[in-house]
Amino acid sequence: MILKMKRKTADREGWKRILKRSYAQEYLDNDAFTGHIGLLQLHKVAEPLQIDMAGRRFAIADNGQMWLHQVPDGAHHVVTTMFDAEGRITQWYVDICLRIGLSEAGVPWFDDLFLDLVAFPDGEVVVKDTDELQAALDAGTITQAEYDLAWTEANRLLAAIKNREFTLFKLSHVHKDILIEKMLTTD
Repeated sequence: MILKMKRKTADREGWKRILKRSYAQEYLDNDAFTGHIGLLQLHKVAEPLQIDMAGRRFAIADNGQMWLHQVPDGAHHVVTTMFDAEGRITQWYVDICLRIGLSEAGVPWFDDLFLDLVAFPDGEVVVKDTDELQAALDAGTITQAEYDLAWTEANRLLAAIKNREFTLFKLSHVHKDILIEKMLTTD
């Protein structure tokens, strides 16, 4: 199996599962956060996407859910906060990435470096796709330096999460509210 690094966008344009969506984004530069935030609201999906993880079964893509993307400048990670239809956080999904940029339309994108962290509101954190990261190294898809970058970034974030110093989780509701307000004023 040859793995290819995926480029993902904050608006998830082209994801056929989403039949009707709203999207807003903003660039913030303040003491708490510098970078792009984007909010994808899933109004209607073709079929709900349910997953099982860490003894839990929950929907990550269903009608009424929202995905908040926090894309910090100069970082090697992007945080996607997934909110259920009632606005409760179901998980924070942290993609470790090689690079981050903007499309011609100004939408943030990132090159996913396989390794992911998933944090739950109860404090549990799961490290995902270590096998994919190793397979990508073994296949020559990524270099040793990129492999090391992924683990260095993941370990740094794990320590910050454990010590409750990872501020992006704390900013999730604030950032979501900024973008909901933007959606309301532009509709």
